[in-house]
This record gives sequence, structure tokens and C-alpha cells, in this order.
Amino acid sequence: MNNTIIKTDFNFPGQTDVYKGKVRDVYTLKDNKLVIVATDRLSAFDVVMPKGIPYKGQILNQIATKMMQATQDLVPNWLEATPDPNVAIGQACEPFKVEMVIRGYLAGHAAREYKAGKRMLCGVEMPNGMKENDKFPEPIITPATKAEQGDHDEDISKEEILKQGIVSPEDYKILEEYTLNLFKRGSEIAAKRGLILVDTKYEFGKNAEGKIVLIDEIHTPDSSRYFYADGYKERQDKNEPQKQLSKEFVRQWLIENNFQGKEGQVLPEMSDEYIESVSERYIELYEKITGEAFVKSDISNIETRIKDNVLEYLK
Repeated sequence: MNNTIIKTDFNFPGQTDVYKGKVRDVYTLKDNKLVIVATDRLSAFDVVMPKGIPYKGQILNQIATKMMQATQDLVPNWLEATPDPNVAIGQACEPFKVEMVIRGYLAGHAAREYKAGKRMLCGVEMPNGMKENDKFPEPIITPATKAEQGDHDEDISKEEILKQGIVSPEDYKILEEYTLNLFKRGSEIAAKRGLILVDTKYEFGKNAEGKIVLIDEIHTPDSSRYFYADGYKERQDKNEPQKQLSKEFVRQWLIENNFQGKEGQVLPEMSDEYIESVSERYIELYEKITGEAFVKSDISNIETRIKDNVLEYLK
């Protein structure tokens, strides 16, 4: 299980800054360029697991690249190139301090709030009489404030975002429009693969010219929840859990092992067998979401491979 990348310590030409996120490490270079390394770190309940998942970084990076390319006619994005299976390079942007979460179905966090008796989520009313995993009449946008490292993201309403001046009304209108358009396209792509895009989140920023662009990554199993379309209705009718493609299976395993990231809880030990099974699930996710066979990259020395590929691109 040593063939994973969970820490990075690169020094690229013209490097001015580095930021270590939960799963991605962001290297800022001169001329407003970013080198983003998708590591094999696994995060759940805002906690990073101690062991990496083989090929996870490659999978997330390659899905995000394909989805950026498949939506660039709708929304401009930050991406310029993917010189390595784990690396994306593009323009540095000033990120908006909100994540645009959009939900087509009552699942995950929304379902937990609904079960607790709440019918308003981020200022949006959820209809009465729904059960978990039912489809909303229309997709709902339920933004979250982007947490500083270590803190949980917080639900916030559109009204509160505008009132606090986090985003201007003009910009927010564009963010909403982009979010709805991306979700529609993502849902169409998913449907072709026999999947349902249940919910997801998008992040946006302004580039050096002041233009709003899509940043980070989209439609990956870390930022999105997918159901299998086949059998969806039958499972709903029988009140059975939906078959999903997302990181939810890791969250469920942690919950079963008495961990939800709360104070005093101890992170359960992940055996090599369990880590292997998570890696296999991520490969399955890749193949279902993209409709292509997954080609494993050479992971005998990931750091050297990344460094060589990035340096070659930056020449």
C-alpha cells in the first residue's frame, strides 16, 4: 500500500506559494498559474484518513478534466492542461467564498435535515410528504460557506450571502445560472451512462480579467452523488436504499464504526483489504461515470513521475 501519494513537497520553477487542501495540494506559480496535484488522500466528515487510496487522485483528476471539457461550451473554466494523471494546470483565480451546492433529490445532508423535521434548507422550502431519495420537483440550490481548513462548511441562504456582501447580486445571478446549466449537462451525461446525478457542488472564481470561471473540479465522486438509474423507481417504491456511486459508502462504513468526525470519536483502523476495496470502488466509479475503461498509471514512483511531467510541461 506504499504506492500512493498522500504528501507532496514539490518546488516548481517560479513557485510563489503552496496550499495543502483536504485532498488536493495547490502550487501557485508566477504569471497567475496554478499546479493542482490530486493526491490519494481520502476525506470524510472533514477528516483526512491516515492512509491513501491507490489511484484515487488519478481517478478524480481525470474525471474532473473530462467533465470540464464536456461543459466548457456552457461555462468557462480555469483548466489549461493535464500533463500528468494526477495533475491539473490552469489559471489562478480569486475564489468566491461560497460553494454552490445543487440537489436534484432528497439525499445525504438534505435528507438528514428533512428527517429531523426541517422543511427549509438554506432558505429553500422542501415540499412536505417526501421520503429519502425522492426527486425534488425542481433542482434546489443550497449554498455553503467555504470553511477555513479544519472547520465544517456551513449552510447559508442566498439572502444571507447577499446581505453579508459575500457575493454581489450581479455575480450571484451568474453563479446561479452557471450552477443550473452545469447540473443539467451533468445530469444528461449521467443519464447516458445509466446513472442519476443526485447532487453536487460547484466552485467559482474570478480570473485576472475579472471573468467568472468554474474552478476546482466537477462531477467527481468526491463532490457528487450518483444513483444507478436501473431499479431506482422499484427501490423507491419498496422503501429500499438506493444503489449509489459516491463517497457515501465510506461515510456509511465510518458511521457503522462509530465515527462521524465528532469530538472524542476515534478514527477506525482501515485494513489493507478495506483500502483495496475502496480503490476498486473508485475505479468502478470512474468507468461508470466516464463510460471508459480505467487505465492504471505507473505508481512505482508517483512523485518523480509528477515532477518530471510538470517540469516538461512548464519548459
